Amino acid sequence: MHSFTQLLGIFEEKFDKRHFPAHTSSLYDPAQYILGLKGKRVRPVCVLMGNELFDEINPDAYHIATAVELFHNFSLIHDDIMDKAPLRRGMETVHTKYGESTAILAGDAMLIQAYEYLVKIKPDHLKKILQLFNKTAKEVCEGQQLDMDFEKTEAVSFDEYLNMITLKTSVLLAASLQLGAIIGGARESNQHHVYEFGKNLGIAFQIQDDYLDAFGNASLIGKQIGGDILANKKTFLMIHTLENASPIRQKELKKLMTENPSDKIEKVLQLFRDCKADSWTNQLKDKYLEAALKQLDDIAVLQSRKQPLIELAHSLVKRDK
Repeated sequence: MHSFTQLLGIFEEKFDKRHFPAHTSSLYDPAQYILGLKGKRVRPVCVLMGNELFDEINPDAYHIATAVELFHNFSLIHDDIMDKAPLRRGMETVHTKYGESTAILAGDAMLIQAYEYLVKIKPDHLKKILQLFNKTAKEVCEGQQLDMDFEKTEAVSFDEYLNMITLKTSVLLAASLQLGAIIGGARESNQHHVYEFGKNLGIAFQIQDDYLDAFGNASLIGKQIGGDILANKKTFLMIHTLENASPIRQKELKKLMTENPSDKIEKVLQLFRDCKADSWTNQLKDKYLEAALKQLDDIAVLQSRKQPLIELAHSLVKRDK
């Protein structure tokens, strides 16, 4: 069995190359640029981990992992445009560096390239892999649209937000693990458990992401602190504060969201603290981590095979960047 770090090294060695043609560089260089920013590569490595949970790594798992990483970065390019984000991983976002129109096309080209890798796998698993990949891709788009819709919606419930981030963030992590499990020959019941493990872990991951956007260290996470606050995003922190603050504080928070003063971030963060949204968020994160680990526990393989995923789960949820 390999640890996440070991599999990351193996994947990086295979992935660290140009994935696009040399011609029309004004289109393909921006696509290659975001890949060079070296993200965490969690999702593609989860494909490999999902495979190795059940059997030795199938060479086709690397094609699937590459497709997942290309899809993920395609979605980041478009998300950054929609969010008007200036930084990604501490560097200029693609649209900031190359312009919005080029960024849109570069993202489109990256999505197409993802399918070029998927069709390289052997035909016995191809149909199921494509069905799960396509289902997940549509769900990610649904989640992003709901995220934008919520920016214009005054009241978003906890359940509505949970559904949105499940679609936008956690289904891709869950599907990455199941894609690997399919290639690894897992039974349907075990595929279900590994998917649910990934889904709950993805929710815990997003809860920590919301927390770090508000209370993280900008130099560590590589992006602006309070970006969600400036965009009036209905994060777990914001929803908890709106639902639990006193009428006076609710009024103050809603006023800050509409008037956008220069000290908006500092004032909203203080309201979060006043309503103990920071500690509540950490408790919620632990709840979903426990739910994820319960699903992993129900998978019918040797405990030693599960250990790398247990370690990954703890590291993702306890991260500071």
